[in-house]
Amino acid sequence: MTLVSARELVSAAAVAGTGIGAFNVIHLETAEALVHASERAQLPVILQISQNCADYHGGFEPIALATLAVARRATTPVAVHLDHAEHPELVAEAIDLGFGSVMFDGGALPYEDNVALTAAVAKRAHAAGVYIEGELGEVGGKDGAHAPGVRTDPDEARAFVAATGVDALAVAVGSSHAMTARTASLDLDLIARLRAALPVPLVLHGSSGVSDAVIADAVRAGMTKINVSTHLNGFFTSAIRERLAADERLVDSRKYLAPAREALAGEAARMLRLFALQDAGAAS
Repeated sequence: MTLVSARELVSAAAVAGTGIGAFNVIHLETAEALVHASERAQLPVILQISQNCADYHGGFEPIALATLAVARRATTPVAVHLDHAEHPELVAEAIDLGFGSVMFDGGALPYEDNVALTAAVAKRAHAAGVYIEGELGEVGGKDGAHAPGVRTDPDEARAFVAATGVDALAVAVGSSHAMTARTASLDLDLIARLRAALPVPLVLHGSSGVSDAVIADAVRAGMTKINVSTHLNGFFTSAIRERLAADERLVDSRKYLAPAREALAGEAARMLRLFALQDAGAAS
């Protein structure tokens, strides 16, 4: 059993000056693929379950328990993390189910409201020994919130971390959620200034829209936890399309989900090596 806390993985990467991959689980096949990727790359991984994912499954507990079970069977260090929770009740449920880390997303709230609510959630998490990530400066993209000009101010970020007690901070530096083209331009100078200003690791959301070279530069500038979802979903979906197009008689979903799982695992393993600043090869 190698289930660990994101605290351990993110802290180790921050000390080493490398990145750690945090990939979103959509369903059981995703979780299995991501563990396969970790084992293939011989690198740790963080499996993330978002509030959107819980809504899709009609509740948090079933997908959460399944993902924890998959993580416990891994031969490499795997953490399971709650991603983009906007409701304190969901954070409490994740803590009760045994999650070692959570993200409370108050990034869309006015600053003072974000501070107050994040601080309250962080107090609850820390009382349970749980690592907590916060967000400052809304990362655009979802639900029409595309805002490429939003940036996190280093001085405000320092004050936010001090006031809330979060252990890691998601910052807005030019990325955007749900991008299918890898064309986002990151403010590397701002990343370096944020890294110098803050006592906690930085988290990059919306990394699917960022090229390999820019992600590697962002890690070197001070990014530690690198979140990816849409990019990997594309590999999964493309493999399903190819398999179904090749045989229109298929009715057993395992026949097309297995190659999709393999495609996702291969790309996730490559990205884990990229974030660790190892030779990851060319992007597929």
